[in-house]
Amino acid sequence: MTVPYDFASQLVSEIYGSNCFNETVMKKLLPANIYNELQRIQHGDKDLTPEVAEAVASAMKDWALEKGATHYSHWFQPLTGSTAEKHDSFLSISRNGKIFMEFSGKELLQGEPDASSFPNGGLRATFEARGYTAWDTSSPAFIKETEGVKTFYIPTAFFSYNGQALDKKVPLLRSCDAVERQTLRLLRAFGHTCEHVTVSVGPEQEYFLVDREFYEQRLDLRLTGRTLFGNLAAKGQELDDHYFGSISDRVTVFMNELNYELWKVGIPSKTQHKEVAPGQFEIAAIYDIANVATDRNQLLMRILKSVARRHGMKALLHEKPFYGINGSGKHNNWSIAKDDGQNLLTTGDSPEENLLFLLVLTCWVKAVDLYAPLIRASAAVAGNDHRLGQDEAPPAIISMYLGEQLTEILEHLTSNTPYKKRDGEVLKLGVNALPSLPKDMTDRNRTSPLAFTGNKFEFRMVGSSQSLAGPNTMINAAVADIFAEVATRLEKATDVKTEAITLIKEMYANHKRIVFNGNGYSQEWVEEAKRRGLPNIPNTVAALQYLVQAEYIEMFERHCIFTREELESRLSVYLNIYSKQINIEAGVMVEMARRSIVPAVTRYVSELCDDIKSQKDIGFETEELEKIAGLLSRELNATIKASDALHIVIAEALTISEDPLAQAQFYHQTVIEKMADLRAHADLLETYTDKQAWPFPGYEELLFKL
Repeated sequence: MTVPYDFASQLVSEIYGSNCFNETVMKKLLPANIYNELQRIQHGDKDLTPEVAEAVASAMKDWALEKGATHYSHWFQPLTGSTAEKHDSFLSISRNGKIFMEFSGKELLQGEPDASSFPNGGLRATFEARGYTAWDTSSPAFIKETEGVKTFYIPTAFFSYNGQALDKKVPLLRSCDAVERQTLRLLRAFGHTCEHVTVSVGPEQEYFLVDREFYEQRLDLRLTGRTLFGNLAAKGQELDDHYFGSISDRVTVFMNELNYELWKVGIPSKTQHKEVAPGQFEIAAIYDIANVATDRNQLLMRILKSVARRHGMKALLHEKPFYGINGSGKHNNWSIAKDDGQNLLTTGDSPEENLLFLLVLTCWVKAVDLYAPLIRASAAVAGNDHRLGQDEAPPAIISMYLGEQLTEILEHLTSNTPYKKRDGEVLKLGVNALPSLPKDMTDRNRTSPLAFTGNKFEFRMVGSSQSLAGPNTMINAAVADIFAEVATRLEKATDVKTEAITLIKEMYANHKRIVFNGNGYSQEWVEEAKRRGLPNIPNTVAALQYLVQAEYIEMFERHCIFTREELESRLSVYLNIYSKQINIEAGVMVEMARRSIVPAVTRYVSELCDDIKSQKDIGFETEELEKIAGLLSRELNATIKASDALHIVIAEALTISEDPLAQAQFYHQTVIEKMADLRAHADLLETYTDKQAWPFPGYEELLFKL
């Protein structure tokens, strides 16, 4: 396929951010007083005024028109997990019939899309259609190009007529505010005078690429994003030769265009490489504030698909597109920093800095132990159930990896025993004698759901198709709650350093059960976790129910992140999404079996029987061929019966629609079992059916043709 632009001839410095209405553009186009006021608004120090909105809207319109955009869109993130948009033209008509281009502050501040058809879990009745989108001043607007068509996108929050959050952005913004409030309290107790704290996120996005020609021939890929039937190719990932391997010419050209498209809208894509499974790749962006990183990851996924299409490929973001090889995740690297740039998860050069570091670290230990079910629920989607704990992703048990050296320091501190540094020096870990901690105290543990990697926590459980908003909202809420508790203790203390040491000891001693530095994939860890009393929440349906547990609701309401109604609505929405996804997959399986696999194999068996008869007539030995024909006949009948059985339980599941939890449990316990039975029979048919007779491309074509 012809690439529309010669990206290699364009300098990155010239195109980076060229389609992003960022601070550089605003500083250039806005009057100095408006720009300065907007900065204060973005930092939460001042409320947005109509005057500022009008000035910004005018600058946005002029900039977008000059770039060639004709329409603008309030871009938001409903509970579907994807993004939504409604395009409005800048065009207006005067009374004398002349046209002019217009975009007001009011249009920038607020839009009014129809909210009735978005999932809301009972927050809105169908006849109560009104919903609002409101400009998110913290996330830069941008122009998205599609085959030469340019549209101006404005990141927005989405909420109901009564102010309830109908999206994933509003709770994320609330949780970021909660973290900042409580962290500032903690820091001020230590004597710090900073005014702002920011949560930063660096996402790593995994994905598969397949040839679009083969993708179009697979109904399951087109309608569900994963293969519902299929045998492993003779070669998979067992040689570990794909990981960080040489990138093919075709994919290299694709990646080049992808990077330029991302750079144009200000997404700082940094790293790209082959992942473990054949056909699997990863792209990582540089850290940004949590809300912006979330928006940009959503945009990245969309651009990824768009560029792949232009290169005759399909980008698959499902967590498990192919059975038997690694699925895809999205590693969420979380850190927190003061406004002077100091990362609170980085060790320092003084005892005071290291005291603060160890306090923040042990707050994390307590937060993850207390709120593990919520963190697990944040990664609960149907696709992830195929991936978690399958020797390729963290298990469904939440644990933390701190590394041997850091764990050793905390153990000695808790037990009041001297710590012998690795260079032989012995230190007493008292109030005034904290060790000078090395900058990199940990290896990496790929089996840990939450690994401390030197200056950040890497949450590896997030699914590749997911929005980062949910996981970061849960992590922020958990951390903010423990920071609040610790800040209250410090504010009342007569000696802050002594109290901080006491808190570090208490939190680690009481919650160190969550720390595990070993192999999270092993069965031994499952048994050990059970002995420690850690929850093992193996599937989405079980995980989602924790959203409405009483103590969690109280915590969310205390920090103004979710109301009870908003949490109950999300449980209902996510259970419904789960059920609908499984229902679609099951329906596709029945259709593929009945309309493709059964007819194709029937024809092949008929041809095979004719061949057997012909060979018998001339005296050839046909015993082994007859065995194959018999096996195919038996499995063909079993496939028909299994597809009928699956069709029956699908119909039964639909009768339970009034109870979202019961319906989701039925899909998980009954429908998925019938799906597995049907797949087993159909996959065996594929093994013995002529490749030319099989009705759609197999794993060999899908995974090894790029």
